[in-house]
Amino acid sequence: MKKLALADVLEGIEDTRRKNSVMYPLHEVLIIMLLAVICGATSYAKIEMFGNSKYEWLKSFLKLEYGIPDVCTFRNIIKEIDTQKLHILFCEWMKNVVSDLTGVIAIDEKTARRTRDKTKRPLHVVSAFSHECGLVIGQLACEEKSNEITAIPKLLDMLEINGCIVTIDAMGTQKDIAEKVISKDADYILSLKENQKTMYRDVKLYLDDIRKDNDVKNSDNYYRTIEKGHGRIESRTCVISEEIGWLNGKDEWRGINGIGVTYCEVEEKGQKLKQNHYFIFSCKGLTAKELMRHKRSHWSVENSLHWVLDMAFREDESRARKDNSAENLNVLRQIALNILKSEKSFNGSITDKQFKCLLDNSYLDKIIENWVCL
Repeated sequence: MKKLALADVLEGIEDTRRKNSVMYPLHEVLIIMLLAVICGATSYAKIEMFGNSKYEWLKSFLKLEYGIPDVCTFRNIIKEIDTQKLHILFCEWMKNVVSDLTGVIAIDEKTARRTRDKTKRPLHVVSAFSHECGLVIGQLACEEKSNEITAIPKLLDMLEINGCIVTIDAMGTQKDIAEKVISKDADYILSLKENQKTMYRDVKLYLDDIRKDNDVKNSDNYYRTIEKGHGRIESRTCVISEEIGWLNGKDEWRGINGIGVTYCEVEEKGQKLKQNHYFIFSCKGLTAKELMRHKRSHWSVENSLHWVLDMAFREDESRARKDNSAENLNVLRQIALNILKSEKSFNGSITDKQFKCLLDNSYLDKIIENWVCL
């Protein structure tokens, strides 16, 4: 990690307010909001309460000529910011924060359910999550879930992912997306489901058949694990093949080098649950063990990102929906989460760090010094 003045990034956001009516500088408002979110504020009212309770401390590095903005000012300012430009600035900031990106980049979608109203669909955000460093390195909002297909190539264009492995769920298993990943000098592992009906059927039949082959079982194309604990037995088997000359339509998928499957069986309290997941991939020399590890890295985004946003930042409970407010607050939460994850001087959970920030100005000073750089 290396330092970058986030304050400079925030100052680069265009202020669309009429200059003769501006009381509160945009970058000061955004810094107050970001610090409040870092401390666990989940509403405009709590952001104002944070500002008033921390006024003397904030005054040590902000001018605050007219004091702390009120709830309406915070709400009106955040809804007017250009979301697209804010996403771009976030990506540019993360490019400088994370150098020499490696490993798995999981592209995944999250819906903030309570941002829906009678005239507006709920917020959908497509994020790029680096499993290696545990941080979101970029994201884009899309109006509805079906637009994820068009949002992913745009997000990939904003990232520097050469040498990485991009993993995407079945919604993103599209020829244009495979093309985009390869054009970025990266590899892909794409999930196969019924949205690619013919290929899914052919891959399933082939892999389900060779799974029984003893030669396959005794090679790097086969890997099996069994985990036991707390009355639960979980077995996972992965089978891959790079022999795909027979696969219809393979030439339409740039870079495709193999196919794979993971069979998961969970036995608990006398009941069995089976799930099979099929994939295509571009990685050369990939083993079954590596494919299983990469896909488990992808699935960890649920606990490492989505769960934290909902539990620590209460994102799923947020009712902010006016204009661009939902999208822009989401970006502030992502920035706050990345900062808290990267702060290592205190060994605690995200909620522990939020509480410590709220109580301890000296700890908050470390975050200001290392990340906001005022």
